[in-house]
Amino acid sequence: MTDKTPQETPPTGNAKDYCVFIQANHKQYIGALIAEYAIRRNSKHNDKFDIRIMHYDDFPVFKAHEGRKFLRDGEWREWVRNDLQSFTPTRFAPPQLMGFKGRAIVIDPDVFVIADIWDLFSRDMKGAAVMCRPKSGNKGKRGALATSVMLLDNAKLTHWKFDEQFAAMFDGSRDYMPWISLKYEDPETVALFENEWNDFDHLDENTKAIHNTQRKTQPWKTGLPVDYRAADSFRLFPPRHWFRRLRRALFGDYGLAGHYKRHPDPRQEAFFFGLVREAVEKGVITEEMLREEMRQNHVRHDALELIKTVPPVAYPVPA
Repeated sequence: MTDKTPQETPPTGNAKDYCVFIQANHKQYIGALIAEYAIRRNSKHNDKFDIRIMHYDDFPVFKAHEGRKFLRDGEWREWVRNDLQSFTPTRFAPPQLMGFKGRAIVIDPDVFVIADIWDLFSRDMKGAAVMCRPKSGNKGKRGALATSVMLLDNAKLTHWKFDEQFAAMFDGSRDYMPWISLKYEDPETVALFENEWNDFDHLDENTKAIHNTQRKTQPWKTGLPVDYRAADSFRLFPPRHWFRRLRRALFGDYGLAGHYKRHPDPRQEAFFFGLVREAVEKGVITEEMLREEMRQNHVRHDALELIKTVPPVAYPVPA
């Protein structure tokens, strides 16, 4: 991973040159709206960058491949819109969407920025094309990088031809897991930023962006039926791998998958619903939107009660 001397010019503060891209689909759209609100709420430099929500339905290439098999970690899986994280390939679209100019930050819809995001936009990338953090656990030990939050120098990523690379998963020339973990990239072009910019289910005074990455405990989903397809885990525990395949064959993707659990850290639940409360008060989202999302089982059914009782957001911690 690179430690080169600086090669790019400092940021100019032109909003056309800097854009945050938030991934989303129909199941995680409220999360994306709250992620956008958190960024604007906590930045003193909102005139310097744009924000764009990349919704699954805005990418025709996804619809064109609906129901087809793609390669994921050596296994063939069916591509479906109706998965909690069907948006993940859009992580690689921002450079092309910006004409391979300027800088982009891409985040998942379950990432909520606490620090001023301009601090990330304006940092010295030391010649790198991508900055991110390692994945945790065994994936991180095997060199996988977390692309759920990335800082991108678009001019150095002209090889990110999104439609072509997405389609390559369906002819077997590209595997989803190495792609999503940046294993197809030259390591010399990738640098690491602090884990606090993508803090996995951890919140304290040092957190810059909290990522509720454990899907089964996302705070806005508690109590709802699980609606994501668990990844197979053949390397780690073969019996569980085969059980999941059998369960899918007999009961479908979500059969016997259980329900979302409460997040083990009450502060993270309070943080999220504190943001929701503020967003409703400021008209960013409405109670009617929340009711519709609850009706579709995208948001827990006690959300309106929670925003009435949740304490004020305590983050960022005052200096």
